[in-house]
Amino acid sequence: MLLGLTVLAVVLGLARPTLRTWLMTVDERLLVGFHLTRFVGVYFLVLYGRGELPFDFAVPGGGWWAYSIWNVLGLIDIAFVVATAARLALTAPDSMQALLRLPLNLLLTWLVPIVIASHVLLGIRFARRRPAGRR
Repeated sequence: MLLGLTVLAVVLGLARPTLRTWLMTVDERLLVGFHLTRFVGVYFLVLYGRGELPFDFAVPGGGWWAYSIWNVLGLIDIAFVVATAARLALTAPDSMQALLRLPLNLLLTWLVPIVIASHVLLGIRFARRRPAGRR
C-alpha cells in the first residue's frame, strides 16, 4: 500500500499539468518545511527563510549541493525505515500491529508517501537547476 500510494503521489504530481506546475514552482521552503515531521533540524531552514537565523548557521555549506545532499540522504533514510518496517511486518507481523491503528496508520497512508514523493519531486527540481558547468 505504501509503495502504491507513493507511486500514485509522484505520478499524479507529474501527470496532472496543474499539479505538476504547482509542484515545480511552489516555494521549495514549503516542500522542505513539510519534512519537519521527520526531524527538527530542518526547522533551521524555515527560520533562515524568515530571516531569523543566518544562512551560515541554518544551511551549513549552503546552496544547491547542500539541499541535494539533504534530499538524497532523506530519501535513503526513509527508504531504510520503510524496508525495516516491511521486513518486520513479514517476519514478525504482531510486532507492527500498532502501525495498523490510528493515529500511526496515518504514517503508512499519508505521511510516508508524501515524504517520499516530495523527495522525488525535489530531486527532479534540483536536477533541473543544477549550477552551470556541473551537468
